[in-house]
Parts: sequence; structure tokens; C-alpha cells
Amino acid sequence: MDKKLLLLSCCAPCSCAVIEKLARENRDFCVVFYNPNIRPFAEYQKRMAENKRVCEKYNVPFIELEYDNNLWCEAVKGLENEPERGKRCSICFYLRLKRVMQWGRENGFDEVGSVLGVSRYKNLAQVNEAAYKAAQETGIPYVEIEGRKGGMQERRQQLISELGLYSQDYCGCKPRNMNND
Repeated sequence: MDKKLLLLSCCAPCSCAVIEKLARENRDFCVVFYNPNIRPFAEYQKRMAENKRVCEKYNVPFIELEYDNNLWCEAVKGLENEPERGKRCSICFYLRLKRVMQWGRENGFDEVGSVLGVSRYKNLAQVNEAAYKAAQETGIPYVEIEGRKGGMQERRQQLISELGLYSQDYCGCKPRNMNND
């Protein structure tokens, strides 16, 4: 019997090929959107809606957890000027994964995975390190999801084009050329 998987997604472009693959494999899974790092809120809403649209296409349940940018800002306070892949990212991954794991455990999921390391701008080892720390603390296993190799990057690009997905030009936590409010 398949273990019930809760998949943390940061955005539709990073998750679309993984969602398609898991759906085609008939995996028992749900996608969860927990991204308090994304700002402004209008950007968060746009990414959430696109992620939900991908899930609807593949008949995958979609769960949105609370948006609490103040919590995120407090967690990364003092690390605002860290570079991509720096200490801020480690804290961000850990915060998001731990919350999702707690929610998953409380709601009958057997394991948690994520697509936080799919983007070439992210360090997959850094994501996995944060995930294993959160898994140890919450007692719910973390499963590594491959979203880059084996044709997954190419399929991701195809789906982005085919589905006309909105593709943002920044992670979410530190918009370029924008006020960080």
C-alpha cells in the first residue's frame, strides 16, 4: 500500500512535472502550499492560484496553509542581506518544512516531500538538510523528490509552456527591484 504523501510546493513552475509524474503513478498524495516567505501578498496569491490550477488539471487535492509573513520575517531577522543559498534559505526551508510536517502528522499523512530544491537557484542538499532536521523533530519521515534529473527539467519546461504558467523571476523572500513591504 502506498504511503500517503504530502508534497510541499513553492510554485507551479517548480512543481508541475513532479505533480504530473506522481499523478500518473497513481500516488496517494496532496499538494500543500505553505509559503509565508512570498511577498508582496498579491504575488503570493498569484503563485497560489497557479499552483492550485496545476493541481486541478491532475485532480490532485490542494491545501493552502496560513499565510504569516510576519512569522517568516521574525525567523530570518538579521539575515536579510544573506545571498541566495545562504543562512536565510536554510532557516526558510526549515520553518516551512517543519510546519508542513506538523500539519501532515496531525492530518493522517505518512510522509512529506517537497519541490523546494527543483530550481537551479536552490541548493538541493541545503533543502534536504533542513527537511531531515524538521523530520527528526516532528517524527514524520521526509522523502526526497527528484525534480531535476531523468528528463524532469525538460518536462517541466514543456509544461510551463503548454499550460502557460506564470513564472516569477524571484524566489519570493527578496523581490528584486521592489520594496520589501
